[in-house]
Amino acid sequence: MSEKMQAALLTHYGQVTPLIKTVPVPTLRVTDVLVKIRAASLNPIDLKTMAGGLKFLLPYRMPLILGSDFAGEIVAVGNQVTQFRVGDAVYGRPRKSRIGTFAEYLAVDAADIALKPRNLTFNEAAAIPLVGLTSYQALHDILRVKHGQKVLIQAGAGGIGTIAIQLATYLGAQVATTTSPKNFALVRSLGADRVIDYHNEDFATALTDYDAVFDTLGGKSLEQAFSVVKRGGQVVSISGLPNVRFAKAYGLPLWKQGVLGIATHRLTRLERQSGVAYHFLFMAPSGEELALLAALITAGKLRPVIDRTFQFRDLDQALVYSKRGHARGKVIVELP
Repeated sequence: MSEKMQAALLTHYGQVTPLIKTVPVPTLRVTDVLVKIRAASLNPIDLKTMAGGLKFLLPYRMPLILGSDFAGEIVAVGNQVTQFRVGDAVYGRPRKSRIGTFAEYLAVDAADIALKPRNLTFNEAAAIPLVGLTSYQALHDILRVKHGQKVLIQAGAGGIGTIAIQLATYLGAQVATTTSPKNFALVRSLGADRVIDYHNEDFATALTDYDAVFDTLGGKSLEQAFSVVKRGGQVVSISGLPNVRFAKAYGLPLWKQGVLGIATHRLTRLERQSGVAYHFLFMAPSGEELALLAALITAGKLRPVIDRTFQFRDLDQALVYSKRGHARGKVIVELP
């Protein structure tokens, strides 16, 4: 194996496209594995990172290798790793302080990966980790969705939505979602019971007495979510602002807690008035939960939805395509 690799570097916030450069292969820590990446997927967090939109929570040092999830093969293991070996096909989402999947190799903590589902290709497996963990942690860990409950999942044809609908259906929920008419057949095939054309119908007036909303849009859509959930229900968002509860749990300094308290005062008021709990979700990597998702995929309960695949050399085109926000499912980057 060469000691050099190709990687997509961000040198400063606001950079239009990352630059593919030759850099050293990362060094292994004792609990790491070194993975030859076969495929990675694009996620909104990549675009937000490039724009500097996450500096408040994740102040990265530059240069930074982009990319948040992957599938590939292990080529080396740290001397404290016992659960994986060279040659294993794995998939994962590295912890936020160690992203860098738009590269030929990645050093990742063994606790953040799982064996690749046997019935998926590397490209298909790369579509799962970030959106799968986000959906599982929202629906299972936070909302604790139960059989017969009614759940609204925003933007059902997107990367998160296509997995979240399947998971909520597996958990026994009645699922409503928003999308455009061209995606009605797709979201219904994934398990959606009630499909709302967001161009012509307002979900806030069409739906009522729901147990939970999984918000992926933020802004006005997040605020309207409180009106469709019954008292005692919950709203979880990955696109809204973090509130003070999150800030304290995340260990942010007091001044940042204060800033977020002011910024989310409207959401706090909506919580109080509606009797609906608000949660901000910043997904955490988990090899254990990836193994659970792999079991569901192998059993035919979940399937990835891939919109387009780009070659690594065309990463800039993939990011432009992803930024348009119209992908059905995931956008994949295939590495040589």
